[in-house]
Amino acid sequence: MARLAVFNCKGGVGKTTTALNLGAALARSGKQVCLVDMDPQAHLTRVFNKLPDTADTSVFALYSASASLRGLALELPNLGLLIPAHGQLSKVDSMFGKGPSTLNRLRLGLATMEIEYPGHYLIDCCPFVGVLSLSAIFASTGVLIPVSSDYLSLQGAKQIDHVLNALEPVLKRRMPRRYLITRYDKRRKMGEDIRARLRGEVGDDLCDTVISENVSVAMSPSLGKDVFSYLPGCKGAADYQALLEELGSDGFLDS
Repeated sequence: MARLAVFNCKGGVGKTTTALNLGAALARSGKQVCLVDMDPQAHLTRVFNKLPDTADTSVFALYSASASLRGLALELPNLGLLIPAHGQLSKVDSMFGKGPSTLNRLRLGLATMEIEYPGHYLIDCCPFVGVLSLSAIFASTGVLIPVSSDYLSLQGAKQIDHVLNALEPVLKRRMPRRYLITRYDKRRKMGEDIRARLRGEVGDDLCDTVISENVSVAMSPSLGKDVFSYLPGCKGAADYQALLEELGSDGFLDS
């Protein structure tokens, strides 16, 4: 079992898409899956048209009312569970502070939920370093960092590496991490240049798998589907299946 924070400090890198499709790949392999939306923009929640009417039925209630995460979870046919987000999440730090009790709330909530629902948890983080993303990191066994094939995304990935290294004294360990190239187009020289630079920066923490630029991967969320449900034979589905197999074979999903 793993709890993975899917995180980059830059938006538009395939963070939500990766949480969705890796989760779907896990579910197709017979694993129990829970998607946790920790982004106030609630993009993952919106994919399934599950945006709560009030914050009280979203993950915000974990902070405002110490709500049970299992009680907040919604069923996703053929995928697993979703713990939905709400815009009120943007107020967590101002309303509840930045101390250990706030930062550890998600970790403790997931630990309790795992007793009843053992499985893989994928946490879609907001695209900046703050209480919500730090809470996700503290709750996780590893961090998966999508990096789209552009230079600004590469800078965001470097920033995360610095953040994770700085957290080592607090976590009392090196947080396992994997960097994933997304929106890769082998016809463009820049994509291979980004890949080479990132390999030089992070070495074996870079996944061999790349997620190619793919219409089906881009289109499926707008239809409320993961790429496997939308077009299982497409290149995007094959890429996410390959990612699952790589992360499983190197032990990252058992961190």
